[in-house]
Amino acid sequence: MQPTIERTSDGFRLFASARIRQPRARVFGFFSDARNLERITPPLLKFSILTEGPIDMCVGALIDYRLRIRGLPLRWRTEITAWDPPHRFEDTQLKGPYRQWIHEHRFHDEGEWTRMEDTVHYRVLGGRLVNRLFVAPDVLKIFTYRNAMLQSIFGDADGGDV
Repeated sequence: MQPTIERTSDGFRLFASARIRQPRARVFGFFSDARNLERITPPLLKFSILTEGPIDMCVGALIDYRLRIRGLPLRWRTEITAWDPPHRFEDTQLKGPYRQWIHEHRFHDEGEWTRMEDTVHYRVLGGRLVNRLFVAPDVLKIFTYRNAMLQSIFGDADGGDV
């Protein structure tokens, strides 16, 4: 399943999912280590985590990043706003390139597989036109790249996008 973006009453919603032939605890463990985000983010973004030391993932945890979007250097700060291992967690942008970015990660058992679902509610400066021309294509590429990397890391994924 390819990632999709739809317009909502107050912005946009991205939905993506992937099935990974690994136990949910292992997949959740991978995603709950914030440093793994660098491994599954396209190199073009020059993404790096600035927060030093181990990051204790829990509600209220703050994570600072540096990245480039279309060549522009940016800082991004997120807060973990929901934490329910091994079922779900949510991160919310406090500072960054979006007017709003709320990213929910859900993990479901499917036999020997785990279905991982991403739902991102976001808003951008410039609204629909900026989203259509710039943001949506970039976000779709990022989540498609994530799936390819997950297949490389975990092997035997079903080809659905994350």
